[in-house]
Amino acid sequence: MESDLGIRLFRTIGFVVRLVLLLALIGGLVVTSTASLPSPRTLEQFRGAALAGRIDQVNYWVGDSRQVMSLEWSESPLAWYRVDGRIRDSEGPYTVDRLAADFRHVFDQPYVVVQEPGTESSAKGIIPDWPFDVPGGWWIAGAWVLAFFVMLGSTPRLANRWAWFWLFTVGQIGALLHLVLEPRPLWRGPGEGTPRAKRVDGSSGCGYSILLAVVTTTAGVGIAWIVGRVVG
Repeated sequence: MESDLGIRLFRTIGFVVRLVLLLALIGGLVVTSTASLPSPRTLEQFRGAALAGRIDQVNYWVGDSRQVMSLEWSESPLAWYRVDGRIRDSEGPYTVDRLAADFRHVFDQPYVVVQEPGTESSAKGIIPDWPFDVPGGWWIAGAWVLAFFVMLGSTPRLANRWAWFWLFTVGQIGALLHLVLEPRPLWRGPGEGTPRAKRVDGSSGCGYSILLAVVTTTAGVGIAWIVGRVVG
């Protein structure tokens, strides 16, 4: 009796952990998708938001003569904007010094990311970028890493570990699928998973991961477009 109670408790805790990790990763995916497709704004709108203290983060790229060549900013995790074209106004080119002056008297200073020529960020290989690129969202990266180790330490029902490895990495959102489906579909609640006679192997998982990556990219653009219309 005590053994059965312990098993049920263990499965319930595992179910709750899966649900929490899934919600965290979904939130991170929405935020990074939105940040990847900012809504267009003017330099005047950026400066107005800066002076009003509404900006949380600024990403800009520096060119010759310390001119700002590309400018993006957020006013909330789901509200991202960019200035298109040449960044200048009636006062001339918008420089790093002018940008700093616009934030000089702001009480809550934004988080600033500066990109200079020749210092582009290096790729992470097959590891997906989005869990690690959420602005201020280190906990999203932690959720992805934890989900990855949970997969490695478990006995998956639908596919072997190599297949899930490719879905986690190349497939971009394999972590979300694993949390939903393994070892038992979330919609069926806590309980024991039903083993399958034939699981997806590593080579098939690699092929599926490429298709999943294409679907993920398309879905990310769609999410960014919808959020941009609702928030922007």
